[in-house]
Amino acid sequence: MRPGVSDRTVSASTVVAADPAAVFDLLADPRRHAEFDGSGTVRRAVAGPARLGPGARFGIAMRWGVPYRIRNTVVEFEEGRRIAWRHFGRHVWRYQLDAVEEGTRITETFDWGPALSPWALEKWGAPARNLRSIRATLRRLTDLFGEPG
Repeated sequence: MRPGVSDRTVSASTVVAADPAAVFDLLADPRRHAEFDGSGTVRRAVAGPARLGPGARFGIAMRWGVPYRIRNTVVEFEEGRRIAWRHFGRHVWRYQLDAVEEGTRITETFDWGPALSPWALEKWGAPARNLRSIRATLRRLTDLFGEPG
């Protein structure tokens, strides 16, 4: 198991017709997160850098029933390959990019192993709900970058 990855994860992958640098540029721009968010909760970036990097902090306006703001911190960063962030609850959203012949394989993971209360997230149904959101996000990324071939 890779350091920082627990057995409390859900993930899915897709392949898009773009190189990893182009995909990473989108993921690393918090002002564009609403464009690919499949959960329907992300509204817009409200604070932080235009481009994320190691340890960067950024605020996002969200809406899940009621509007709220959340502050995230980048906790994994490998330019063009991997980016992950978390907020105060410490569960992690991770994107892994792998160059493939057709373009880029994007794997999104929700990792609730490092969460302050992983059992509460499980009881609340967060893993299954986030897997549905991951699949919707990957469809949106495919729409943005196109399918291979």
